[in-house]
Order: sequence, then C-alpha cells, then structure tokens
Amino acid sequence: MKWIEFLVSKFKPSIDLNKYLIVGIGNIGINYFKTRHNLGFEALDFISDHFESKFEKKRLGEVSKFTFKGKKIILLKPNTYVNLSGKSVRYWLNKEKINIENLMVVIDDINLPFGTIRIRTKGSDGGHNGLKNINEFLDTSSYNRLRFGIGSNFMKKSQSDYLLSKWSKDESSRLSKLIPNVKDVICTFVLSGVDLTMAKYNS
Repeated sequence: MKWIEFLVSKFKPSIDLNKYLIVGIGNIGINYFKTRHNLGFEALDFISDHFESKFEKKRLGEVSKFTFKGKKIILLKPNTYVNLSGKSVRYWLNKEKINIENLMVVIDDINLPFGTIRIRTKGSDGGHNGLKNINEFLDTSSYNRLRFGIGSNFMKKSQSDYLLSKWSKDESSRLSKLIPNVKDVICTFVLSGVDLTMAKYNS
C-alpha cells in the first residue's frame, strides 16, 4: 500500500503555491482595442508595462511573466474571445501547476458604477459570458474575480453594442487614473491574500 502511495505522489503534478495566474478577459483583434469589454486586457497591459514585462504569444493566449517580491506572477490574455475564455484559463492553470486559490480573473461589469471595484471569491457569472465559460471549464464558480464597473449607460437591447464600443473621451480620461487601482489590488492579493484584499478594496 505504501509503495502505491509513493508512486501516486511521485507522478502527481506538484502545485506551486508561490505562483499566481492573473487573467484579463477580452477579445483579440484591433477592432476590439480600447473597448469596454476589453477592460481586462487593458488592465493587464498596464500591469505588464509597470513591471517592465512583455506579452508573448503562446498557446491559447498572450502571456507575460515576472517576479514580484519573491512571487511568480503570470498574466494571461486568452486569445479564445470572451465567450470561450475557460479553455485558456484551465490550460494555463494546469500547465503552470497553479492552485486555483491563486487565480484572479479581471472582468468588466455593467452591474457596477463606472470605476467601482469588487473582489469576490465565488458567485454566479452575473450575466458575463466569460465567467460563465470559465465556470464550465473549471467545473466550479469558486475562484477569485475582480469586477471593474463600466456602468450601464445603454438603451434596452443595446447591451452588446455598448460592451463592444470604445470608451467615451471622458471615460478614457477617468480610466487612466483608475486602472492603477487594479494593479494595486493584484499586488495586495499576491502578497497578502484575498481576504485582506477584499477588506481593503471592497469598502
């Protein structure tokens, strides 16, 4: 029995508790650049630039890797489009042997006022197709997500047009001052854990 347990432990992939996967949800292609639904991409671009790291095209997405105070951080922008984000997230969690507790998904949220940040450790997809697909591929809704409010200033039945349209001039100006907050949230999450992060930024 002990011999079998030894074999299982020997060939079971080891989880790296010092490694974090930060996923920004968005759509690839120039037509989607700087649109509301690409808030996740925009936030990760800022973080990557701040840490002087570069995104490289990899399987199922673009990836940027760097170390922050001894923590290994992997930024992922899936290339599977918003509605199929789960395939990329699951692949990179498994490939990098990352504990799901060290996953943070950054998304836009029409249910929150513009610029509002909410961190959650579980919950429904809230109507966001990216989260819905991630839930399906991970077979759980218990993972960390950072919701960034983009407001809901659209007419009935025009939600899709609103999500896929570019920021207004005023929004773009305000966003440049708010995006750094996402970087601060991620740094706190990596260094101090999700509970302290929620206590600090959800208030």
